[in-house]
Amino acid sequence: MSILHPSLLWLLLPIAVLFYYRSRQITDTIHLIVLALLVIALSRPVVDQGAQERKIEAQEIIIALDVSYSMRADDIAPSRYEFAVQTIEALLEENLNDNITLIAFTTNPLLLSPPTTDHQLISLALRSLKPENILTHGTSLEKLLKRVSELPMKEKNLILISDGGDEKNELILNSIIRENGIRPIILAMGTSRGSTISKPDGSSLKDNEGNLVISRINPLLETLAADNSGSYLTPMNSPEATAAELQEALDTQEAEKQQLSKMTRSYVELYPIPLFAALLLFLLVHTRGVKYLMLLSVLFGSQAQASVLDLIKLDNAYHAYAQEEYHRSAELLTGVSTPTLQSQVALANSYYKLGEYKRAIKTYQGIRSTSPQVKQMLYYNIANAYTQLESYDKARRYYTQALQLGEDEDARANLALVALLQEKKDSLGIAHPKSQNNSGSKSEDQEQTEGKETRSEDQPSSGSGSGGSEQKQKNKEKMKLIEDRQSKQEQPLGSKVYEIINKGYIHEKQPW
Repeated sequence: MSILHPSLLWLLLPIAVLFYYRSRQITDTIHLIVLALLVIALSRPVVDQGAQERKIEAQEIIIALDVSYSMRADDIAPSRYEFAVQTIEALLEENLNDNITLIAFTTNPLLLSPPTTDHQLISLALRSLKPENILTHGTSLEKLLKRVSELPMKEKNLILISDGGDEKNELILNSIIRENGIRPIILAMGTSRGSTISKPDGSSLKDNEGNLVISRINPLLETLAADNSGSYLTPMNSPEATAAELQEALDTQEAEKQQLSKMTRSYVELYPIPLFAALLLFLLVHTRGVKYLMLLSVLFGSQAQASVLDLIKLDNAYHAYAQEEYHRSAELLTGVSTPTLQSQVALANSYYKLGEYKRAIKTYQGIRSTSPQVKQMLYYNIANAYTQLESYDKARRYYTQALQLGEDEDARANLALVALLQEKKDSLGIAHPKSQNNSGSKSEDQEQTEGKETRSEDQPSSGSGSGGSEQKQKNKEKMKLIEDRQSKQEQPLGSKVYEIINKGYIHEKQPW
C-alpha cells in the first residue's frame, strides 16, 4: 500500500494533540477519530498494481520551432518566439494522445524531444530552452528538412513555425519534401513590413555596416506550402486561436493513426474505507444510524466509477440536461474527475445543443469503445455535427461509417440529404471552409479513427442534433485510467545543447 498525498498526513499531528487534551466525553473522542479518518481518506491510500501497457491510437506530428535571433522581433506580441511557444503549448493541449516530436533549429537543427505522448515532457523541454543563449542569426530550412527526413516515423506531418529561411532556391527544399513524404503545415511568424530586433541592452540590432536589421517574413514559406499541397497559416489574435487553426490544418491532412503502446500505472483506491468508517461513526453518534447503513453499503460497498461528489455532479448534470439547461449541464460534466462513457456522451450532447459543434465533435472523438453499437451511435452524432458546420464531405463519410456498422433509417436519410446539400453547394461554387489553407486539395481521411467516435440512439434525422438519451447506453465503460506521473521539475538545458545549436556561428555566411 502507498499514499499518493503523504504531506496531508501532517494534519494528524494537531489532531493527536487535541486527542491528548480532549475531554472524557465519548462524543469528543469519536469526533476526533472521524476527523483523523477523513485526513487519511484525503491522503488517498492506494494499492499500486504497477505499470500496465495500454494501446492508444495516435498521429505522428513533428513540430519544428525556429529559435534564431530574428524570432525575438516584436511585430507579433509579445515576440515571435514567445507567441510561438504559447501556440505550441496550446496545441499540446489539443492533441492529448498524439505522438509528438519537438525540434528546435537555426542554422542547425536539434532534437529537443523524441516522439512521445507525454506532452508534459515536451512542454518542459520547450520552456527550458533559453533564447538568450542562442547566438546564431541564420535559419537553414534545408538542414531542418534533412533532419526530419531521418526520423523513423512512417508519416512525417511537419508543423514548421518560422519567420523564414536563408534559402532562395525552393527546388532543393521541394525535392527533400517530396522524396521523404513530408507533409508541411507552415505557420509564418512575422509580417511583410518587418520589424527591428532589440538587443538585451535595449538598442536595435545592426549589421556589420551599421544599418538597422529589419526582419521580414520570407515569401519562400508560402511558396513552399503551395508547391507541396501544404497549409500556410499566419498568427491569429491569440495563441489559442492559432493552435485551433493548426489543428484544423492537421485534420485536413490524409494522416493515418498509429497503434502505440503507453505505460500507465494502475491503482486500487482505498479511500472509501476510512471515509465509510468516518461517516458510520458520525451517524451512529448523531442519529439512530441504522436506516443509513443500507445506503452507505450500496454507495461504498464496491468500486464505483466515480466518487460521491462525482455522483452528485452527474445527477445534477443529467437533471440540468433534461431541463434544457445545457450550459449548466456542460459545466457540471466537465468537473467530473472520473468520466464515464455515459457522462462523456452527455457532455458532447450538451455542446451540440449549445451550438458548439467543434467541441462536440472533439468530445465524441475522444470516446473509446469496442462496442459496434456505441461506435455507430458516435459516428452518427459526429456526422450530425459536421452537417451543422456544413462540412458535408465529412458528414457523408461518418454517416457511411455508421451504416457500415448496421442499418439505420435516420443515418440513411441524412446521408441522402447531405449528398444533395453538397451537390447544391458545389453548384453554387461555394468552397469548403479552410484555415488560410493554400492547398484546397487535401484529403480528410484522418477523421476515420476507430474507437474515438460514437452516436446517440434517439437522434432525429436530417442532422438535427445529438442530445441523445443516456439511459439507452448499455456499455458503461470506465474511460479514464489513473496515470501516475513522477513529479517533474524544470531543469535548464546543458551547455552542450546550445553548442550544437550555435554550431557554425563564427562562420555564418548569410546571418540575415
